[in-house]
Amino acid sequence: MPQERVTVSLDADAKAALTDLVERTDAAQSEVVRRALSFYATNFEAATAAETESDENLSEYHRMLAGGEHVLLDVDFLHAFLDTVDVDDPEEAFIETVDRVSEYHAHEYAERFDDVGELLDWLALCGFLTVRRAEGDTYHIVFPSEEMRWFMMRFIRKSTTEVSFGVEVEEGVSKVLVRERRP
Repeated sequence: MPQERVTVSLDADAKAALTDLVERTDAAQSEVVRRALSFYATNFEAATAAETESDENLSEYHRMLAGGEHVLLDVDFLHAFLDTVDVDDPEEAFIETVDRVSEYHAHEYAERFDDVGELLDWLALCGFLTVRRAEGDTYHIVFPSEEMRWFMMRFIRKSTTEVSFGVEVEEGVSKVLVRERRP
């Protein structure tokens, strides 16, 4: 395949970045530039979103991934997995595993979140649910499927046992209301 040549002017920062990447990857300059361009094109929405929102989301994603505890997961894979769970009669071993992970997160969440809004925003960032603030400390939560709803409601109930603010859940037909309850 014939390749097209492009001449690019680099400022000092861009030149330093290119030199660093060439040294770190042991790839030719042209290959590094091609990879960078492909990466930018693939991540264009994140890179060009409103700066503060994009920066906050990318910072949170980085924090999640850098700790090695989280991975990026195609939500369709998660739905495929949850489709195998009978939410009316889940296997005991599955429930024990979900509860064990939830209890681990309960310890983490006790130190991490100061209010229910922060917690719900974090879970929304992970892609498990959509959150809309109602009034005061009340939030509407919408789930993409009944299985996800079952899974996440169990997780929310179990993972908020140690937070300082308390959580009240009211399940409706199409959404869930979560309210903050201060002791």
